[in-house]
Amino acid sequence: MNLTSENSDPSMHPLFDDSKIGMTGVAIALLIIIIWAISFWFLLNSVSMERISWGWLGAMIGWQTFLCTGLFITAHDAMHGAILPKHHQINNWIGSFALLLYGFFSYEQISKKHLQHHHAPATDSDPDFHDGTHKNAIAWYICFMQRYWSWWRLAVLLIAYVSMHSFLNIAYANLILFSIVPTILSSIQVFYFGTFLPHREPIGGYQNSAHAQSIYRPLLWSLLTCYHFGYHQEHHSHPNIPWWKLPSLQFIS
Repeated sequence: MNLTSENSDPSMHPLFDDSKIGMTGVAIALLIIIIWAISFWFLLNSVSMERISWGWLGAMIGWQTFLCTGLFITAHDAMHGAILPKHHQINNWIGSFALLLYGFFSYEQISKKHLQHHHAPATDSDPDFHDGTHKNAIAWYICFMQRYWSWWRLAVLLIAYVSMHSFLNIAYANLILFSIVPTILSSIQVFYFGTFLPHREPIGGYQNSAHAQSIYRPLLWSLLTCYHFGYHQEHHSHPNIPWWKLPSLQFIS
């Protein structure tokens, strides 16, 4: 299937019309936020650690991790103006709200660092890149997280957890297993599939200016791993395209 039009820029193809992206983008972003909120509230209030099996516990943590990653990907799209391209204030508000739910991150600070990543990917100026020495996944992840760590944010999170336990009678076990653990696992998921695999230096060196490579998977697996972020070279070439349209770029020459 060839979707090439008279305009060679895929982002100008009718498939990526801003008005259509805006209507659908807002709906998808709000759907992710709403499903996350319902799931989060249910897991905190309705799951008893004494009655749940290990299998169901793992499935619930995995599900909430996937939704947490969805919050971050939603905020990421907002940073590129891909949720509501013609209404920047609403676009940024949705992104800010998603990052707030994700872990009280500053949308302004994360946006600045992420745009810096796009400006100089996989270089010394890239805040998401390793330190030049520790290139393996674990060391790189630690370096990656240190650049986004904030003691004040940790303090806010602790206050929020203590408040939910004290005033809403939510068990600490539920807070740890369905809030803290999914957020940590989500950060690993975003790093591994969205930074490490696409931006690690391949044998023979980088082959494009984005210093990125795409890792194509079956559509469902591509979604589950990290919301189609395997299409990473496509994302760097056309960052204004939302995550749910990235697979379509593969079919546009």
